Amino acid sequence: MRKKGSYRPRGREEEPYKVNSKIRAREVRVVGENVKVDVYTIGEALRMAEEQNLDLVEISPKAEPPVCKIIDYSKFKYEQKKKQKEIKSKAQKTVLKEIRFGPNTDDHDFDFKLNHAKKFLKEGAKVKAFVHFVGRTIVFKDRGELLLLRFASELEDLGKVEQMPKLEGKRMTLFITPKQGK
Repeated sequence: MRKKGSYRPRGREEEPYKVNSKIRAREVRVVGENVKVDVYTIGEALRMAEEQNLDLVEISPKAEPPVCKIIDYSKFKYEQKKKQKEIKSKAQKTVLKEIRFGPNTDDHDFDFKLNHAKKFLKEGAKVKAFVHFVGRTIVFKDRGELLLLRFASELEDLGKVEQMPKLEGKRMTLFITPKQGK
């Protein structure tokens, strides 16, 4: 069941900017190419845009008076989408890789998992290392903590410890983040 007032027609999204006759301010500051930057009445601004066969687009509605730009609206929308896409692609995605140990992990297994962690940190991923205590192995908490501390000290040159070993239920967890500049 839909909430009252939540209807939006499918396939058509509302325009994010006010264009031409949709601008409600009496006076606007006009910017753009081939335009003297100044405050004009809305009628004058619309006439100026029409003379250049372009649109008057409100780009900063909260300013006093609102700022409008004389530009081709479809080109303006395209540029905005392009900027958003660029920002999104530059945003760093954090990857979390998990490495599981037992309290009685052998040296060979430890080295094998350590190499994996080194590879993950070089790729820029966070590493979550944990010791899982099954059944009565919970009595070896100190072994688990020593194992995680040894793991952290081995990875000191590639990453820094974000969270020291912490016991939660049957798991003791350690977080390591990659060092910047690598």
